[in-house]
This record gives sequence, structure tokens and C-alpha cells, in this order.
Amino acid sequence: MKLLTVALFVAAALAQTSPGFEARHDHLHGSCSGRLTIDDGGVTFDGAGKKSHHWHWGYLDIQQLQILHNGEVRLLTYQDNKWRLGADREFHFRVGDKQFGPQMSPVLTSRLGPRFVLGLASALEKPVWELPVKHLLRVSGTEGTLVIGEDRIVYRAGRPGDSRTWLFSDIDHISRSGPEELTITTYERARSHYGNRKDFNFQLKQPLSEERYDQLWRRLEQSKGVQTPS
Repeated sequence: MKLLTVALFVAAALAQTSPGFEARHDHLHGSCSGRLTIDDGGVTFDGAGKKSHHWHWGYLDIQQLQILHNGEVRLLTYQDNKWRLGADREFHFRVGDKQFGPQMSPVLTSRLGPRFVLGLASALEKPVWELPVKHLLRVSGTEGTLVIGEDRIVYRAGRPGDSRTWLFSDIDHISRSGPEELTITTYERARSHYGNRKDFNFQLKQPLSEERYDQLWRRLEQSKGVQTPS
């Protein structure tokens, strides 16, 4: 029944996307406007003018797609960028409709799986537990709350651009070196390493008990179909 409900929700969301969303495509110099559409066939951008860009990507052509808090969409393809020494080509869009991220997340999760990155803190009706944390970055960091749900982990950052929502299927593994540290290793691409996983290192403002860490580890393993010892 749960799978049927999810399937119906995704189908309904896809049906609502046929007109597309007004979007702006950022160029190296300037930008152009158009409509960004997500449907069963993939992602399409139709520029408004005769000389505007028109692109379509099937889901198998998308290496990673990110939706960020300010409506920014980053679509990474497998196509080489000849101007950047063969780096994979990335397209940037901005969507003004605030419902774009919440509405499209189930669709993109269904079609892309771990290749979809939601840079938003989704709402959790019944969190299992939460902790105040600091996300450690290379130079500085952001403070916020790490919220554990039944099927996901949400980081609500004080600086919205650093927020994330990870389904357990988006997480490779978790680790720690002490009760006040936690690392979440995700399938999000790390720009500095080809094909590498991305680590999110958190400094915990309250100790994470062995029992809670063990429960979280079990949830992650069980979500992958791994039988864990009782």
C-alpha cells in the first residue's frame, strides 16, 4: 500500500509539471529565460526566444541534479566541457517558484535515486531524535540541527545554502571517532575528487550515545536490505 501511494503521488506530480516552471538559464556572460519541464522522459529547458537554448536530458544522461534553497538547479551531465579541460559539463538554472523543490523532489528521487541532491531541509512530522551540531567546512562551518527521521536524515542549517535532506538510500555509510563527532558519507559528488563520495563532518554540541548511534547504523543497514544482528 505504501509503494502504491508513493507511485500515485509521483504520477500526480508529473502530471502537474506539463506546463513547466519559469526558469532562467545562467550563461558565462548573461542569461536567458525559458521553461524548465520535468516529466517521464527527463528534464527539458525551452528558451523563450528564437536564439535561446533548447536542451533535453533523459534521466540516464544526468550524472547529478541538485536543487538548492534559492531555486538554483545544477544539472551535471556526462558531456565533456572542452573549455574546462574535459571536466563534465554543468548547466545552471534558477526557478522562482518556491514550490518547485518540494513538488519535484519525489519525482526526481524516484527517477534519479542517489543522483538527486536536495539542498533543502524537508519537514519531518515525527522525528526520532535531533541534535544541535556544527557542520565543519574547510575554512569555517555552519551551525544547525541534525534531525533523524524514520527514513531520512535532515540537516537544518542556520545558513540555508548548507541544508540537506538525505534519504537513507542517499547515504553510503556513517562513522565517528568519538561521542561528539559524526560523519555522514553520501553519494553526492565531491568536486575535488573524481567519482568520490562526499563527507559531511559534524561536531556535536551534545554527546551522541552509543545506543542512538547503533540504532541509526541499524536503520541505514536495514534500508539496504542488510540483516543486522539483534
